Amino acid sequence: MNVILPVAGLGLRMRPHTLHRPKALVHVAGDAVLGHVLDDLAGAVSADRWVFVVGHLGAQVEAWVRRRHGALDARFVVQPEPRGQADAIALARAHLAGPVLIVFAADTVFDIDLAGLAALPADADGAVHLMRVEDPGRFGVAVVGPDGAVTRFVEKPTAPVSDLAVVGVYHVRDGAWLARAIDRLVAERPPTAGEHFLADALQVMVDEGARLVARPVRAWVDCGTVPATLAAQRYLFERRARAAAEPAGPTTSRIIPPVWIAPDAEVSGSVVGPYVHLGPGCRVAGSVVGPYVSLEGEARVEGAVVRDVSGATGVAIRDAVVTGSLLGAGATIAGTAARYNIGDGSTVHPRGGDP
Repeated sequence: MNVILPVAGLGLRMRPHTLHRPKALVHVAGDAVLGHVLDDLAGAVSADRWVFVVGHLGAQVEAWVRRRHGALDARFVVQPEPRGQADAIALARAHLAGPVLIVFAADTVFDIDLAGLAALPADADGAVHLMRVEDPGRFGVAVVGPDGAVTRFVEKPTAPVSDLAVVGVYHVRDGAWLARAIDRLVAERPPTAGEHFLADALQVMVDEGARLVARPVRAWVDCGTVPATLAAQRYLFERRARAAAEPAGPTTSRIIPPVWIAPDAEVSGSVVGPYVHLGPGCRVAGSVVGPYVSLEGEARVEGAVVRDVSGATGVAIRDAVVTGSLLGAGATIAGTAARYNIGDGSTVHPRGGDP
């Protein structure tokens, strides 16, 4: 089985962070969003090939995958223009022979029993993962028949048809059939706002007789906006509950597990935790850090209170109270108390103050 992971989106709702990095590499709970997804997949499915459909800043995705997951048989396909989900899958046509698992991994994390795909009924042509939601008008939804198979896909319905949202994780036993369905979709239907949705191609398969069974999802968490990303970080911390690791050397600090502190991080005179990740080279002094804080390498926190924050490499926070914030690489905050959504290299300090 090949795994197809479209990660080419522009991430417009996540700017300014996605001006400098693809949205799949935004940092939450100690790792990139894509890192969490790959950890889940690698432990649940046996794949022959991992195909990443990249676009905006795609070279960063390739470099990250090869550095972090060098053992994978990874291939990279470029989507030059953002023409939608079906186009992304069509560009990976060379890898659609046989069974495929498609995971839209750029801005969601999930909890799904993917190992259970091996137990699909013999007459099933694939599976669609669904989750019951309160506001189905915000999502693509699926109508499921009494036999448990999908009969219809509806993108963002304006009238109530189903409250089962399509999560973005699909399994198709015959990838070539899906490729033909995409070709038929493109030939017969004009795009919507410049895009063809994958669900419309799956509807073509259903109309041709495919039996796509519905499978439940234990959790599905969006990372497509700043508030959603911070909510996803809280979920990931609680789900993973990393075991505590002692900071290097003696400490006068109080460490409240679960936390993960890099061996070379330094913590002094502080309260850290619960649910805190401090990457390599971080320095924390005279501060309260946590709950729900993830700081990449080389962060500096002095005399500060930091809660519900994700910070990229090199963040510096001094004499400040920072909550509910997403901070770009090298961002500096001093002498303030607020929530922030600031990009790489940004500086926030009182007027006339010294950053």
